[in-house]
Amino acid sequence: MERQKEMGSGNTSEPEYAPARTVNAGAHRVGISSDEVIEYYSEWSQDGKYEQDLCPERYKGPSIAAGVVAEYFHHDVSHVNVLDVAAGTGFLGEKLQARGFKHLDALDPAEGMLEQARKKNIYTNFFCEFLDGNRLPIDDDTYDCCVTSGGMGEGHIPCDGLHELVRITKPGGLVCIVMCEDYLFEVVEYKDRLEKLMQQLEDDGKWKQISRDVVRQYCFDNNGVIFNFKICLHNRKC
Repeated sequence: MERQKEMGSGNTSEPEYAPARTVNAGAHRVGISSDEVIEYYSEWSQDGKYEQDLCPERYKGPSIAAGVVAEYFHHDVSHVNVLDVAAGTGFLGEKLQARGFKHLDALDPAEGMLEQARKKNIYTNFFCEFLDGNRLPIDDDTYDCCVTSGGMGEGHIPCDGLHELVRITKPGGLVCIVMCEDYLFEVVEYKDRLEKLMQQLEDDGKWKQISRDVVRQYCFDNNGVIFNFKICLHNRKC
């Protein structure tokens, strides 16, 4: 199911936003490697620069993701175990905590970002790991929800990372991916591959797509897309 959602009306293409847009684009430049991404974010996180550049007026992804997760777990969210994938400095964790979520863990490959996130006392466990398809140090069926906002892009989470999200999320749980819509077509890793893999996982009975929503001004003036998947019981279709 695909819908168009209205999310904000501010103009984030004003000249004063240009430097922040340029820095953000640097983290997604064509050909950037995963190692370069990690180094870039660790440096960007220092002295509050990342949080200043991607303030809520410019980057709405965490607010969008937190709203989606809260809507899915409409009962007592205080018992829901959540893994914030590509947690960064904790933007999404802050939004989830404000909505009553208490059991939050963070995964991010950039130690510099996690160093900033630790200061906020939001997360219980921290995993300095890259979600790339290799087995994470996390048991099967650990989380009620795995959610990422901003974790997809050039040199970021590859398609194979989806398999790990399926493995570590409990049956009936939610995998929520919030990303820039343009990356589906501009990033070679994702073009003609990411959504095909998502469909293949559904055909294989791993998960079921609940929704596919496009939102305006996800980051600066770029549209975002929200994918929501419910994890199926093992070896059974949803």
